[in-house]
Amino acid sequence: MERELALEFVRVTEAAALASGRLIGRGDKNGADQLAVDAMRSVLKSLNIRGTVVIGEGEMDEAPMLYIGEEVGTGEGAEVDIAVDPLEGTNLVAKGMPGAIAVMAVAAKGHLLHAPDMYMEKIVTGSAGVGVIHLDAPIEENLRSLAKASRRAVSELTVVLLDRERHEDKIRRIQESGARVKLISDGDITPAIQACLPHSGVDMLLGSGGAPEGVITAVAVKSLGGVMQGRLIPEDDAQLERLRKMGVANSDHILNLDDLVQGDDAFYVATGITGGDLLKSVHYGQEYATTYSVAMRAQSGTVRYITTRHRMERMAAK
Repeated sequence: MERELALEFVRVTEAAALASGRLIGRGDKNGADQLAVDAMRSVLKSLNIRGTVVIGEGEMDEAPMLYIGEEVGTGEGAEVDIAVDPLEGTNLVAKGMPGAIAVMAVAAKGHLLHAPDMYMEKIVTGSAGVGVIHLDAPIEENLRSLAKASRRAVSELTVVLLDRERHEDKIRRIQESGARVKLISDGDITPAIQACLPHSGVDMLLGSGGAPEGVITAVAVKSLGGVMQGRLIPEDDAQLERLRKMGVANSDHILNLDDLVQGDDAFYVATGITGGDLLKSVHYGQEYATTYSVAMRAQSGTVRYITTRHRMERMAAK
């Protein structure tokens, strides 16, 4: 894919953020999500790509827009697979809490894992963890190994986890090891990216979260030179059957970065909605709205932060 496509993809997440941001703090998470989906789909269909949604809002009979298998774009240009989360953090928008983003990942056709909507066990660190951490290693060992590789003490490390009952044992073991724990209520994509960035205050993401979000995360981690491993966690026979149809015969298999996203021909783009540690909130003024986005390209490792002013009267005319 040509690098110029990055700005076109940013237009997609900007549109979703601008639309859903109108409902920040209004308690309507479903309404905000629908606004983001509609806006994202509208821009996607205008791009000169031959795109297929491989991770979206659900199956065709569950989601009228941006469903898995939906074709988007003008039908001209690069043939790509697209993973979208028009609003990661619906609860965050509804409650006016920080951390919600509009996000998508794009890769060459057939290069993204078609992850089903189930849980994935994940571990993510920056480049210091390459060849050092392992999903099946004890938490204490991973922390010691990462601390040694980064020339720091375990007590200086911070691990992010979703604040869920299923993580209570992990939280206890991390704290007993001497490391710090940072709990988040929703949305584990941005914290995973922070684990790959120097001076972010995050050194590792751990625990189980959404598998679709895991694939999107993998594109960003690959762009940043970090390391990520995951394992799909089917909860019932229906999910096991879904895996078999995907060609995943062994659900215990550890997925590395190259399993989640093949090769380097991939982009990650996101726009802040409620704002957070990485991206500011969308802002609405009298004449202009302002968005804050990031675009990453795995092939070059380039990370661009983009601030855009949108003329309000022209937005209203669309």
